[in-house]
Amino acid sequence: MSDLPDPLVGASPPFDHAKAEVILRSCDGIDFRVFKLFLSLASQFFEALFDLSQSSEDTNTDTETKDGLPVMPVSEDSRTLDSLLCFCYPCTLAEDPTPEHFREVTNVLKAARKYSFDGIERAILEVNSLRCFAIACRARMHDACVLAARYTLRESLVPRWFEEIELITSTELLSLLTYHRKCSNALLPLKDNLSWITDEYQRNAIPWIVADDTSSGSCHCPRSSPARSLFGVSTAQWWEDFMNATFMDLEDKPCAETIRSNVEKAIHVVRQRNCRSCSPTVPAGMRELGSLLTNKLEQLTSEVKLELEF
Repeated sequence: MSDLPDPLVGASPPFDHAKAEVILRSCDGIDFRVFKLFLSLASQFFEALFDLSQSSEDTNTDTETKDGLPVMPVSEDSRTLDSLLCFCYPCTLAEDPTPEHFREVTNVLKAARKYSFDGIERAILEVNSLRCFAIACRARMHDACVLAARYTLRESLVPRWFEEIELITSTELLSLLTYHRKCSNALLPLKDNLSWITDEYQRNAIPWIVADDTSSGSCHCPRSSPARSLFGVSTAQWWEDFMNATFMDLEDKPCAETIRSNVEKAIHVVRQRNCRSCSPTVPAGMRELGSLLTNKLEQLTSEVKLELEF
């Protein structure tokens, strides 16, 4: 085993810690001193790699070391590696970066996939879904396009302008908008066809939806018009309002967050009414129902295909 002098440059904090356990060396010669635990928790690849390297350290005399630490060369440059590692470290040590340029975002996404940093890919897409879609289109990364398109469902159907929009063609933008609209349309039948509820619940399991009181037969919450019913009974007006608002919002943003937000608003409305029958049971019941609706959303939108020419 050889312990070489340091002809290379060390990375900036927090990747210069004296008590680090391993060094990742970028292709442009920057040494990142890192803790195995953080990388292992974020990446199954590194977890397996460190387990393997630990078992072979005692028998391998060819491993390069520096300051007594094993050196692992990687093919990524220091800018990409710095962004990648920042996502792995706790926020108290390193803030999540915001890649700014086409090549930088592409490199980080490719590295995240290469090293099985699934959480990093999601973190980038949650904040930059439209940018990542455009960048993935430009790089002809089909799988990344599909994944980014799913995250754009959190955005309005007509997106605000963003610089990377110039990277894609009008056909690719139309494909994204069409995908968004198809996902919204796929959910519309759930508003009037309530079999997704009746298949899962008996009436006595969710009496608050139809303004029932298990003790007196009816609570004081007003019911909606007879036009909509569940189990043959008119639903509570607050629940009717919840359904109308939720599906209106889902037309613009067909995603789980839309459902969660409207569920919490409905719970707030019920609590303000202070109904002795509904108030104690609605919060847990509505959140469970929201999870059921979210599962249906995920199922239906996953069946919608993004049409691309590559």
